[in-house]
Amino acid sequence: MEGPCWVPLRVLVLLLVVDLDPELAALRPLGAFFVLRTIGGTPGAPSPALPTLAQVYEKQGSDVYRNTLTFRVRKVAEALRAPEPRIAASIAHQGLAARLWSVALGCAVLYGRIPDLAPHRLHWDPDASAPDDLWLEGVESLPGDAVTVADVVLHGHLEPLAAALHAEYRPAVGLLWGNAGSALAGAARQLLERRPDVSARTRDLTAGLLAHPLLAGTLDGTTLRRRSCCLYYRLPGGGVCGDCCFTRAPRSSPRGASG
Repeated sequence: MEGPCWVPLRVLVLLLVVDLDPELAALRPLGAFFVLRTIGGTPGAPSPALPTLAQVYEKQGSDVYRNTLTFRVRKVAEALRAPEPRIAASIAHQGLAARLWSVALGCAVLYGRIPDLAPHRLHWDPDASAPDDLWLEGVESLPGDAVTVADVVLHGHLEPLAAALHAEYRPAVGLLWGNAGSALAGAARQLLERRPDVSARTRDLTAGLLAHPLLAGTLDGTTLRRRSCCLYYRLPGGGVCGDCCFTRAPRSSPRGASG
């Protein structure tokens, strides 16, 4: 966890705390990015041979994939016809970040608790289509405050994921943290749209998370437009995202720009 100097400014909101159910059923009406299936709680659970995210971040092989992260990036590159591997790495990164934030934010807001999403408990199928297919081993409850959510998602997942992708594909670090901030804001927008009755809790928790040193400055504080680009515009037929730092796609960009 980040040092004790980081304390989110807006964490004094009163949260309704509800026990986490084995299937995390409250997430289902929020859309596919929020749903988290559980091994033992959801019928049709996958084979344990699917790698855990801990194996992915540590670049360990599994019974199914020799290098899971490489497999996923190549799959994304082929599907989107990405001209550079780092573009596919960025898109793959944002997709997984969006799933992790959606689950954690949705649970924190609706239950007042989050499940333990430790990397060794989450199984991932890199061959699935979007949104990323995640399965959780058991539902163990943790507090739903901003500090705990940041510890679980930012430090438990997005730091090692960014390190692994940067080492292999060289997307800029600022780009990856921009992806993380954008994915969090996107999850919050979806939650606000589907559950306006919990808008205050959603906004307070999101604001607290965006104040974290790893995310601070990744988005404009007023508009929530990002200050970096995920490189989606460089895909064939790609344009700019709704929160892009560009208002329209640049005609050309040297390698390493916008990230």
